[in-house]
Amino acid sequence: MAERRYGNNLRRRNKGQQESFFDYTLLFIVLFLLAFGLVMLYSTSSYDGSQQGDPAFFLKRQLTSTIIGLAAMMVVANIPYHFWEHFAMLGYVASIVLILLIIPFGYEANGAKRWIRVAGLSIQPAEVAKLGMILFLASLICRMGRNIRTGKGFMIVLMIPMPICLLVWQVTENMSSAIIIFGIAVLMLFVSSPDYKRFILLGLAGVAVCVLAVFVIVNLADSGSLGVRGTRILAWLDPEAYASGKGFQTLQALYAIGSGGILGKGLGQSMQKLGFLPEAQNDMIFSIICEELGLFGAISILLLFILLIWRFMVIANNAQDLFGALLVVGVMGHIAIQVILNVAVVTNTIPNTGISLPFISYGGSSVLFLLVEIGIVLSVGRGIRLKDL
Repeated sequence: MAERRYGNNLRRRNKGQQESFFDYTLLFIVLFLLAFGLVMLYSTSSYDGSQQGDPAFFLKRQLTSTIIGLAAMMVVANIPYHFWEHFAMLGYVASIVLILLIIPFGYEANGAKRWIRVAGLSIQPAEVAKLGMILFLASLICRMGRNIRTGKGFMIVLMIPMPICLLVWQVTENMSSAIIIFGIAVLMLFVSSPDYKRFILLGLAGVAVCVLAVFVIVNLADSGSLGVRGTRILAWLDPEAYASGKGFQTLQALYAIGSGGILGKGLGQSMQKLGFLPEAQNDMIFSIICEELGLFGAISILLLFILLIWRFMVIANNAQDLFGALLVVGVMGHIAIQVILNVAVVTNTIPNTGISLPFISYGGSSVLFLLVEIGIVLSVGRGIRLKDL
């Protein structure tokens, strides 16, 4: 009798394990990146913070956003992800409305007007737009079904993000976020469409446009008619020639990377953060990581991001349905594209454009909405049965 009861309890326990899955590996990676980000943020921003009377000024603000984000992440992780399908259209419309509200109600910081205040909190509508685009496209692609394979369906999905991308670019003057939003859409479309020839043509067309733009800008260099972005292209090609202008930040970042060597100068020992490198705690924090922790520290962080992407792929491949898989793919695209662009900017691989390093750079809106997205991924993961892994 006792053996029978033990066997029944064991079967119930095994059944419960099959019905419940939580990706603790994904959670650990995210928590580690957050903790590392807070440490590096304090190390990087303490000098600038002391100019405002508190070396921990930026750390305290980031910690507040992180705590709120973690709470939101756990709440979202325990909500069935299909619940958010009902808000897909609302997310798309809300993104447009919030971006337009910047025109009359937005406030400027660091020379850019990209934020609005909602209930006492500073919100960057571009971050809302990224999440809204993931929800809307996941829902749209599922409803389109096989029509996604037609040329018309392909173009419809490709054109959906264009209004928001243009608004983000023109209203907030944030081209990097516009690129990320469009990149998220392309990746989600790529996963759901079996015709890869269209993506090859799309990629070639994109490369051709970029090459043509650079060629035109170089030939207009002496005309004096170039705008801010044109000057950034020239500074990217020859930063030394623009050392006192648009190339200054890039050169200081490269100095930081080069002086770090293999093992770095040591945590807190950066020289470039002492007023030499503008926005060190924001877009350029990766260069301070290289300076203080060296090539070893930089590669270690990049490996953590690779592990994070791998966990996304595991969850997406084992998701219960296409909607859940597309949600995870959208979040994966958001983080992967942002990491690649940030590192590329810091190393002068691409022209300088303001973009943060996920979970590490200073930015309350960014970390808050990233953690909400992680909560959605964990929710999708909870629908996976252990026997399916």
